[in-house]
Amino acid sequence: MGKGAILWFTGLSGAGKSTIGNLVYERLLQNEIRAEILDGDVVRTNLSKGLTFSREDRDTNVERIAFVANLLATHGVTVIVAAISPYRDTRHKIKSLYRTHEDGTQKFWEIYCKAGLDVCKERDPKGLYKRALRGEIKHFTGIDDPYEEPLAPDLTLNTGGFVDKELCCKQVLLGVWDNG
Repeated sequence: MGKGAILWFTGLSGAGKSTIGNLVYERLLQNEIRAEILDGDVVRTNLSKGLTFSREDRDTNVERIAFVANLLATHGVTVIVAAISPYRDTRHKIKSLYRTHEDGTQKFWEIYCKAGLDVCKERDPKGLYKRALRGEIKHFTGIDDPYEEPLAPDLTLNTGGFVDKELCCKQVLLGVWDNG
């Protein structure tokens, strides 16, 4: 794929967005495809520092990530975004803005990492669910703030329970490159 792409991984915290996104990134680099990762946590720390977890600030964060992803994709980079992006209408907005290249070919893929809340709470790699349940983190997605599942994602990866990361990576690569 000579054109850039935006692979937007969405799902609850602990659903596997970063894990699978990093694996896709490694495979792209191995195949000499220009790629970059925009991880929601890293972007929030650097590009969106000072934003809260209010709905407005979450939307602002997602829109900033999408803007940067689009700039990179316009210059031939495949951008892997791993961001919870909890609100359906915000995802729809950015998908509408950045869906296609000027020639009409698809540029933006919404990839849903589908794992139930119980599985994500059990994984809890950063201890965030425990902190949210103790009341230390307010507006935590899945606890006291909603996650609105995508209605029609371009690809759904069932990441609950046992997950074959390599298989998920192959599904992404085949799903994007066979359809792009």
